[in-house]
Amino acid sequence: MIARYTRPEMGVIWSDLHKYECWLEVELAAAEALADLGEVPHDAAKALVDHAAFDLNRIQEIEREVRHDVIAFTTAVAETMASKGAAEPSRWLHYGLTSNDVVDTAQALQIRDASRLIASGLEALSAALKTLAFEHKHTVQIGRTHGMHAEPITFGLKAALWWDELERHRRRFAAAAEDIRVGKISGAVGTFAHIGPRAEEKICEYLGLKPAPITSQVLSRDLHANFVATLAGIASSLDKIALEIRHLQRTEVREVEEPFAAGQKGSSAMPHKRNPVTCEQICGLARIVRANAQPAFENVALWHERDISHSSAERVILPDSTILVDYLLSKTTWLISGLRVNTERMRRNLDLTKGLIFSGQLLLDLAAAGMLREEAYRLVQRHAMEAWENDSDFRAAVESDARIRQHLTERQLINTFSLDRQLSNVDSIFERVFGI
Repeated sequence: MIARYTRPEMGVIWSDLHKYECWLEVELAAAEALADLGEVPHDAAKALVDHAAFDLNRIQEIEREVRHDVIAFTTAVAETMASKGAAEPSRWLHYGLTSNDVVDTAQALQIRDASRLIASGLEALSAALKTLAFEHKHTVQIGRTHGMHAEPITFGLKAALWWDELERHRRRFAAAAEDIRVGKISGAVGTFAHIGPRAEEKICEYLGLKPAPITSQVLSRDLHANFVATLAGIASSLDKIALEIRHLQRTEVREVEEPFAAGQKGSSAMPHKRNPVTCEQICGLARIVRANAQPAFENVALWHERDISHSSAERVILPDSTILVDYLLSKTTWLISGLRVNTERMRRNLDLTKGLIFSGQLLLDLAAAGMLREEAYRLVQRHAMEAWENDSDFRAAVESDARIRQHLTERQLINTFSLDRQLSNVDSIFERVFGI
């Protein structure tokens, strides 16, 4: 991922340097575990722990010649051991392992560390959404269906819906991250031909991973597909939030607005512009994370006990997806925490159609008062269409209609057009969502 969208802490996790650090961590854990089991001399394992190191540039230089990154890595480490007078113990480096024992297990370490950052980002956004929801619990806003005015809601309900969706993602992500917190040291075809299951268990224990119950040469890629798909789901919900704010920031709506810093400029040609650029960035980058789910699923099907068709794709989609979701969570938290909410404009927009949004309540009240529903629908719709076409006052027309007044008293009509009645269950919804 380009530096523009990479936060430093996440970027370090996916750097080439850190990848090889994780490879070395796996190699040393293997040496120590095998020494504990009597399969590697203790003094050799200690020498590896004390002296094993590598030079990144040297690994890259060797790889250009041998065209195999794991061989380049082990060669570079052996060279470093020799330079420190520990050439003899280096023969126990990578003992009993195949390349993918190291690669897959080390990658699990990187995913684990990346997942911790994403979990933290999810927690921060959850807190920001909850604060926004309670702050605007009773801020009246028009609800929209098909982009058109429907019935009243509150802006707090909108934020509570986002929070509830994010909480499901938090649970899904925690489960996906835990599922993929597995290593494998089972050899070239998963049969433990050279070191046994007990060694794998000890190595994984040293690394803070779980041993996969069974593998081929690679961990089954359904784990990775599920993980990336979960990231895609998170990105999609962030897209949903940003898309909503983009609409609400339109000049004709102008109910909310993303933060606009002092000195910020919205357009090179039009000084008046305050564009929702962060929201648009969130929507755009979410598309990339969703797109990455496709190769993640295609990586599940590999030839026999292993091919490397998944490897090249994962070098892109795993770093890019975690880096982008980390970035998007940070941006969305910033957006929600600094969101400008125009409560007066919300109320003005709600009143824009002069009572039309209460047509559904009027229909129900007339039916409850004895009018046949089809007759009530025709009557209410006629007034509604006249008000829509002529920009006239729907409520005034209803209140002056003799047929309606035969069924509904003045007091009943006031109740028909009552916002408090429409929104009387907001507290109950919040109790269901937040449990308080």
